[in-house]
Amino acid sequence: MAKTHSYGFRELTNDIHLWLGLASGIILFLVCLSGTILTFEHEIKDATREEMTVTPMGEKLAVSQLVTSLEEGGEGTVTGITIPAASDAPYRFSVKKDPSERRGTTVLVDPYTATAREEGASSADDFLFVMFRLHRWLLLDSAIGRPIVGVATIIFMVLAVSGIVLWFPRKVRWKSVKQGFKIKTAAGWKRINHDLHNTLGFYASIFIVIMGLTGLCWSFEGYREGLSAVIGAKVFDRSGPEFEAGAGAQETTISLDEAIASAHATLPGAGDLSVNLPAEQNAFYTFRKYDASAWSPVTYDQLYLSEQGQVLATVRFADKGLGERIAGLIKPLHTGEIFGTFSKILYFLACLIATTLPITGTLIWWNKLQKKRRRVSA
Repeated sequence: MAKTHSYGFRELTNDIHLWLGLASGIILFLVCLSGTILTFEHEIKDATREEMTVTPMGEKLAVSQLVTSLEEGGEGTVTGITIPAASDAPYRFSVKKDPSERRGTTVLVDPYTATAREEGASSADDFLFVMFRLHRWLLLDSAIGRPIVGVATIIFMVLAVSGIVLWFPRKVRWKSVKQGFKIKTAAGWKRINHDLHNTLGFYASIFIVIMGLTGLCWSFEGYREGLSAVIGAKVFDRSGPEFEAGAGAQETTISLDEAIASAHATLPGAGDLSVNLPAEQNAFYTFRKYDASAWSPVTYDQLYLSEQGQVLATVRFADKGLGERIAGLIKPLHTGEIFGTFSKILYFLACLIATTLPITGTLIWWNKLQKKRRRVSA
């Protein structure tokens, strides 16, 4: 008498994994493919646009001189500046010809010669924007595409967790478990395809879960608010600290160069420094200083300085609570920028694997279906 297997937890997990994977396969393939490309979005843009070569020679010109040169040259009004730590990199000036412009343009300036030119568009801009819309909204209207991608993201996390469960053999023994860590390349294509799905999926699963948990912050406002409540800090909080920025009109204002010197003194160490200049709505300097020696290249300290040189507030990343740090790192945790190039490579490989999982999973199902049909017809 043939032995029958009871329908238990493993069988239920297998069915959930199978049918959710088949139902969402095309969407997950498109989202992961676009995410793989966007992992190195900035590097692709830099490689496909004309660079400005800076040759260090003598002393750099004062930033105020460069601002005057740009504004008198008809470039527009400077609203922000990024001063790189590297001596052979151009300064980046945010310039608006019209105050009503939202972002303005970026002008690259040689700090030794004051040579300036507008940062040209990358030849890959249009392609990358399509990939961005595909990744976020499936090229649909955002109100329609955003929740679809959000649901697909939840499904992918369920697939990752259920895949880990199925990765373990029924009887957990080291001889059986270790087979799941490698791909048997000497076997037939069906076995290789199974190993590609099983083994590579296991390696990528932790990254899939991280990308999913963070990615949902863009898909569902309720999730974002719930996560903010759990960690005790607002995700995507762009507000600054509260302080009194007003000062008497008779008080002497400091120069831009003095403000920058004060920022370097308050936030010491090597690293890129960016500043937003005082404006009508924010009558103070806002500085960001990236620490080149920090564990992550995306963390920064902030300084708010009045036009009279008074330190209004200093916000150091190291002094933030755990929840505030997590909230501030949601985007780099999702994109892979958290540890720079090293983590980007890991994320790229994980996304590439994730792109193949719907294909290899569908082939596994199809092969089993064909095998079952042959048994029935035999």
